[in-house]
Amino acid sequence: MKILLLTDGKAGHENQSRAFARALGGSFEIARVSFKSRAAKAASYVLDRLGVQTGALFEIDPPADASGGYSVVVGTGSGVFYAVKTLAKRLGAKCGVVLYPRGYSLSGFDCVLAPSFDRPAKAPNVVEIPANLVAGDEEFYAKGVEAFLAHRGATGTSNAGSGKGATAVIVGGPNKCAAMTPAWMRARLDEIFGENQGREMWVTTSRRTPRDVEAVVDSYPWDYKLIYSKDTFNPVPAFVALAGRLYVTAESTGMLSEACTSGTAEVKALDNLLSGNNKYRRFVDALRRDGCIDGASKIDLSLQFDAAKRLMGL
Repeated sequence: MKILLLTDGKAGHENQSRAFARALGGSFEIARVSFKSRAAKAASYVLDRLGVQTGALFEIDPPADASGGYSVVVGTGSGVFYAVKTLAKRLGAKCGVVLYPRGYSLSGFDCVLAPSFDRPAKAPNVVEIPANLVAGDEEFYAKGVEAFLAHRGATGTSNAGSGKGATAVIVGGPNKCAAMTPAWMRARLDEIFGENQGREMWVTTSRRTPRDVEAVVDSYPWDYKLIYSKDTFNPVPAFVALAGRLYVTAESTGMLSEACTSGTAEVKALDNLLSGNNKYRRFVDALRRDGCIDGASKIDLSLQFDAAKRLMGL
């Protein structure tokens, strides 16, 4: 089975598509898709509702045609939903998407893997999943650990031990539903250091972390620290694989999904969410209820993937 994986170039979307393709089985090839203009994307919603699929609205690189022998087309995100449906119809292939295709008709998608926190519509072709998909496998995490150990030595933090059982902190950043201030960060880090005395301490910030918050993070006595504005190396796979306890800011749905799906760490959410009912709050509350936060449970998507395969006739 050959799978055509359409990507909008966003790593978070492409990784979820990779996870979906890997779960379906077979090999996959990746093509980059983009709408020709904002007007073209706006038109796609209208045309889709009218049952019209046309390749005139988007560009694909490399081009895909029937000679590729694709039997499945997959993709994640609003930038590829229309193209997935259009190309699947043209190629006579099954199609599946990750995330709820809000604004598009569900008709024409064989399977939609939609996070529960997005409150997807109930439909025969919609399979609810408790978190974002995670593309990593054992080889991925092994390579992540190897790269981390090399990076740690090269950056002068080789005084740390093997890392197994460390306490790790992943810091995201503010958004419309979450705040992040230096005072909040300092209070959380004081709590974390107080709760984890005697343990090896690691931290990474991200591209979304404000500089004044990074300054607070930088001031604490970490055994390993990655300040993203200074160094863009990604230690998260190693954190997930090695840590015994893992703190993640609550707005980081992708990082929480990975932490609660992989590794063996006890996961804790650093709650920086604003008041009100939003998808981040629903997500964190569900993970806590299921024992994935402040507990030992890990997310298992095998039943959801089995349902997806049945919908796609695989």
